[in-house]
Amino acid sequence: MSETVAERPSLPELVPPDQWADPHPHYHQLRAEKPIWWIPEWDEYVFTRFDDCERILRDPTVSADPANRRLPPPILQFGADMERPRSMLMSDPPDHTRLRKLVSKAFTPRSVERLRPHVAELIHQMLDELDPAGFDLIAGLGYPLPVTVICELLGIPSEDQHLFGPWSSAATRMLDGDLTAQELQQGTFAFMQIINYLNGILDDRRAHPRDDLLSGLIAAEEAGDKLSEEELRTTVVLLFVAGHETTTNLIGNGTVALLRQRDQWERLVADPSLAPGAVEEVLRFDGPVHLTARTAMQPMEIDGVQIEPGQGMLTLLAAANRDPARFPDPDRLDISRPDTHHLTFSQGAHYCLGAALARLEGQEVFKALPQRFPHLELTDEPVHRDHFVLRGYQAVHVAAG
Repeated sequence: MSETVAERPSLPELVPPDQWADPHPHYHQLRAEKPIWWIPEWDEYVFTRFDDCERILRDPTVSADPANRRLPPPILQFGADMERPRSMLMSDPPDHTRLRKLVSKAFTPRSVERLRPHVAELIHQMLDELDPAGFDLIAGLGYPLPVTVICELLGIPSEDQHLFGPWSSAATRMLDGDLTAQELQQGTFAFMQIINYLNGILDDRRAHPRDDLLSGLIAAEEAGDKLSEEELRTTVVLLFVAGHETTTNLIGNGTVALLRQRDQWERLVADPSLAPGAVEEVLRFDGPVHLTARTAMQPMEIDGVQIEPGQGMLTLLAAANRDPARFPDPDRLDISRPDTHHLTFSQGAHYCLGAALARLEGQEVFKALPQRFPHLELTDEPVHRDHFVLRGYQAVHVAAG
């Protein structure tokens, strides 16, 4: 085994709890000293360098399906008596290719671009309703904007969007490792609540098809060989949850980063055309997805480390996106950084299906927010949610000054 491998007792200890607010000094130290960590209890390697992570994510021979691990991760150990739902997130070709093809047309850059005027209108409507003297950016914009957009795409009544916040939060917590039995139970219950809600919507669309994504997916399911009933439900849940969770975190994380590095906020105030670059830079600087996992399906060697089939490989995206070997001065936020080829949306076959939509929503937010509230400032210290994989804030309290 290479000397670059260190033993780590468990995933949460990748970041000491007192450093979770800013884990990057810790990541820099670990990347410099031991860039590949070995977790024997999980039979898993953890990678922090950009080049290593990108290689793994682009490798078509590795698997996104945790069932291929020779030692199941904790979530599968806790849930051994439950049927594991099939979804694009944790499937491989040909199933992944088939499922992705069914929904990809709704998320192409051209399809998404047609939504831009409507998204901009929604943002301004939501900003109109906020009290400049003080408001929670997450509750007022970061959550309702992407939920409204994905509800409209899927054909889910927007007036029900408030139901999904607690459900989604509990369900996505299951992406993390080292869950307690209670946390897994809460996440499973939340997942089933989402499913139960969607059952009524799906029944309605079967009886009364509309021009929306749900009706299209139902048509594919009824064709028989394209989408099973189980795949239909898990795909809809994934689209809904992924369609807003990451964008909510993008808006919250990005705004906090810009307000803390005030010179970059002032640049946006002066020049809204910098918004696209700002989105890419905040995705790199403090992305909404902290890590993602793969499983080796054949022998691999990375920096002298021999990886066997069935062993887990955890790509620590947050660390890779601040790798100084890839990004000069990586801890500096620079919204005109010339190269922001980050890994936040993954790479390869599992590149984020909703990346274009998240980018568009983020661009319109970072155009409108600095223009409407140029003197915006934090009124207290934001507190992160207890999620590890999906990194974001519970609330971001601000005032317009």
